[in-house]
Amino acid sequence: MTQSDAVNDTSVNETKAERHKARQQKVKEGVDAKIAAATKEKGILLVLTGNGKGKSTSGFGAVTRCAGHGQKAAVVQFIKGGWECGERNLLEKVGVEFFVMGTGFTWETQDREKDVAAAESAWEDAEKLLKDESINLVLLDELTYMVTYKYIELERVIEALNNRPKMQHVIITGRACHREIIELADTVSEVQPIKHAFNDGIKAQIGFDY
Repeated sequence: MTQSDAVNDTSVNETKAERHKARQQKVKEGVDAKIAAATKEKGILLVLTGNGKGKSTSGFGAVTRCAGHGQKAAVVQFIKGGWECGERNLLEKVGVEFFVMGTGFTWETQDREKDVAAAESAWEDAEKLLKDESINLVLLDELTYMVTYKYIELERVIEALNNRPKMQHVIITGRACHREIIELADTVSEVQPIKHAFNDGIKAQIGFDY
């Protein structure tokens, strides 16, 4: 390489660096403007829905974050059975309260009356949490199914969400979330399946799936 080639390469690299810096500066200005404009403080209603895997896991991640900051969180688990829950094993040790419906999946119980009674009991626990100003975050895990199956009236859910403490965050997980809950939510994320190990005959495994 000649001296002239080296000078040209240096010049090209400097130009690329300058262009990159200019692009990133524009990005930073846009981000800074959005941050400056976000001045409201309120409790967030987050819905995690869709047919993909990871909705509850994401919800529990937020609960862990909340607890990690010394804040108070609580969890109501709908459609949960006798399986051990790794998140519960950990989070209860740091003061996170759990209320579990405990009947398992509806296709296992095959008893609508029993399921409705269990859902009603779990929802009563949820309503108490949604009135408690000391609780920063409530995770309503798999609640969407209770509304879909009409085990819990949609109107009760909407009313409780609307009347909760101003700064209380709520996360709702589950497939096919009702459109009225989606419309009420501040943030909605839809998890879509691309591939799933279970479809290839791989069973749910402790420490990864539960």
